[in-house]
Amino acid sequence: MAFDFENLLEESVKIHGHLCAGQVLGVRMSILGLTSVGISDPKGSDKKNILVYVEIDRCATDAIASVTGCSLGRRSMKFMDYGIMAATFLNLKTATAVRLVAREDARNKAKHYFPDISNPYEAQLMAYRQMVDEELFYKIPVTLHVPPQDMPGRPIKRVVCAGCGDYVQDIRHISRDGIDLCKPCAFGGYYTKRQSFEQ
Repeated sequence: MAFDFENLLEESVKIHGHLCAGQVLGVRMSILGLTSVGISDPKGSDKKNILVYVEIDRCATDAIASVTGCSLGRRSMKFMDYGIMAATFLNLKTATAVRLVAREDARNKAKHYFPDISNPYEAQLMAYRQMVDEELFYKIPVTLHVPPQDMPGRPIKRVVCAGCGDYVQDIRHISRDGIDLCKPCAFGGYYTKRQSFEQ
């Protein structure tokens, strides 16, 4: 099955809410990544064979989710908070994996593609549609070792936190002196508990 860039971009824009250079990059990155690892039908016959690691929480990530059908909820997308415009595509059936990194120099090349467009973001939006893959991405073959607790599917273990009583799934708990804790109880969380909803 061949990927239709324009249709995939249109679907992605509907999900993301607007058209931007990041959407174009994400769609292009997904097509190249899927093709490179031998996935031709990510939302159909191959949907259980694909795992994607995204390294940034920006526009391109919505496009990658849209094209691949992968998501955090299905556990087929993993978020690595690296702040890098990159994604790794893994074919679970063949273990073939490729990491694609957006080339920083593509931004400057976009100006040469459309010298009459003064807005650099608009020039990027137009140029990223036309540039060849090698101008947009570094393509790096990689090996991934996915532990069982990170694979899609049912949780392999659930533990009750001795500190707060929350249930922790997928071996994300911390054991200290034989006591199981959730990470917020063990290390502190992103939130602070209050006594009531009133300030």
